[in-house]
Amino acid sequence: MKAAEDWLEPLYERLKAELLKREVLHADETTLQVLREPGKTAQSKSYIWLYRTGGDAEHPIVLYDYQPNRKAEHPQRFLEGWHGFLHADGYEGYHKLPGSVTIVGCMAHAGKRCCDKLFELERDFSDLAPEKRLEKRKEYSAPLMEELFAWAASCKAVPKSPVGKAVHYALSQRKYLENYLLDGRLEISNNRAERSIKPFVIGRKNWLFANTPRGARASAVMYSIIETAKENGPKPYDYLTRIFQTAPNLDLRYTDVLEKLLPHIFKTTAGV
Repeated sequence: MKAAEDWLEPLYERLKAELLKREVLHADETTLQVLREPGKTAQSKSYIWLYRTGGDAEHPIVLYDYQPNRKAEHPQRFLEGWHGFLHADGYEGYHKLPGSVTIVGCMAHAGKRCCDKLFELERDFSDLAPEKRLEKRKEYSAPLMEELFAWAASCKAVPKSPVGKAVHYALSQRKYLENYLLDGRLEISNNRAERSIKPFVIGRKNWLFANTPRGARASAVMYSIIETAKENGPKPYDYLTRIFQTAPNLDLRYTDVLEKLLPHIFKTTAGV
C-alpha cells in the first residue's frame, strides 16, 4: 500500500489529468467487498468505478476509482470540470452529470435481435475516418434507428420476456442510445469499458475482498497502472520495475518528471 501511495499514486493523478483532456470517455462500475469500512458491515457492497479513453485515443488510459457506494456524486466528482461524450450503460447515476457531459448509451444492452443490423453497419464502417464514419451513419444508421424505435413502440412482447426487457430498455434509453450518431469518434456500445473492467472482476474472484478502504484504493491505483501499461505496449512487470527503481530518486511533484514515467514514454525509451 505504501508503494502504491508513494510512487504509483502521483502517476495515477498525472494519468487522470491527461484522461480529462480527452473528449470521448467510457465508464462502468462493479462491486467490491471491503471488510473494514467505517459505518458499514463486512458484507455490504462497495464499488470500483472505471473511466477510460475511447477508441480515438493515441495513448489509451484506464483508471479505476474505489468508492464506498454507487451514488451519482462519485462520477460527478471524478469528472468535475470535464466536458465531452461519456459512454455508459443505463445506470441513472451517469444521467445526473452536468449538461456539459453528453451520455452515449450502449446499444448492446438493447439485445441482439433489436440491433444486429446497426452493429453490422458499424463493422462495415470500422476502417473509416471519423468524419467519413459520421457521414455513413447519417445516411444508413440514422434511418435504421428510426425503424428500430418505431418497431419497439409497436411491439407487444411480454414485459418480462427477453424481448420485452430489450424493448423497454431501448425506449427508455432512446435519447442516450441515439447520441452515438452525433460524432464519428463515438461507439455504438460501451463494450470497451466492459472489457476494461473485466480484469478487475476476474481478479476479485481470486482475492475476494479488500481489508480496508486504504487497501481498496491501493488496488484501484495498481490496477490502473497495470492495465494502462498493457494497452500501451510495455510489459507490466518491466514497467513497474522501472517505476520502483527510478521514482524514489525523483521529485514526483513536477509534471515534467511524471511525464517521463508515462507508459507510452517508457515504451519508447525502453525500446519495447
